Amino acid sequence: MAVYSIKDLEKLSGIKAHTLRVWEQRYDIIHPKRTKTNIRYYLDEDLKFILNIALLNKNGIKISKIAKMSREEIAEKVAAISEINFEYGTQLDALTISMIEMDEYKFDRIVSTNIQQLGFERTMMEIIYPFLDKLSVLWLTGSINPVQENFMSYLIRQKIVVAIDKEALPAAKSARRFLIYLPEGEKQELSMLFMHYLLKSRGCHVAYIGQDITFTDLSDACTIYQPDFIFTMITETFSKEPLQQYVDRLSESFPDCEVLLSGYQVVAQKVDARKNIRILRSLQQTMDFLGSLDL
Repeated sequence: MAVYSIKDLEKLSGIKAHTLRVWEQRYDIIHPKRTKTNIRYYLDEDLKFILNIALLNKNGIKISKIAKMSREEIAEKVAAISEINFEYGTQLDALTISMIEMDEYKFDRIVSTNIQQLGFERTMMEIIYPFLDKLSVLWLTGSINPVQENFMSYLIRQKIVVAIDKEALPAAKSARRFLIYLPEGEKQELSMLFMHYLLKSRGCHVAYIGQDITFTDLSDACTIYQPDFIFTMITETFSKEPLQQYVDRLSESFPDCEVLLSGYQVVAQKVDARKNIRILRSLQQTMDFLGSLDL
């Protein structure tokens, strides 16, 4: 069972610690446990409850009114607001609640409703990616555990895979050919799958050969597939060794392809984009590049 400090609650709910203390004292709405040295701490159930209260309060319901509601009434109100309010903060709060509770039904309702209203691409750009940014901060600060992160990553992955499958294969043999992969040691594939979707939805031929790919396997795939572009992301690997040597090897080994590189290590190490190498430093740069192609 996880234990949270009041600062953890502040990060997760967006409600200042001072405000949480006021709610506790004035409305008796929160009941923290205390250590032997009288320091507040909270358990999973407390966190879930506070996240729900915070969402209602941010949507204009006074804390004095929330304090009179039962937990069932609060949960029902949160569900109703999540379905009709597409304001950025509300959707992130609702997704955070579904993650903490590991509630697949709630997650699916939020994401499916957004897809119906905004379309899949906008939902990813405006809801899922900001949520993943928040998730990475929470993970680094220890405010969530690996089980919750894996749960959400799996559900998001399933949504992307379904969206990819719904896109028709390009009819034109002359369409641009992209080979995409994650090198050895790279495991986080959500961004790679979204790239697959973006390319396929724009009429490109795409071959995704997976994660943890050796250079030999990449060479074999290029020989067979003959891509116009190779795309990869380097985020976790090469953190303790220079990346430039690997990039130079890509450039020299595949001179007939344009190699597209993205990911934290590519940016942090200031990789030299020589010859046929193009650095995409952000999701927006990637989108701009796709928009510039004559597809």
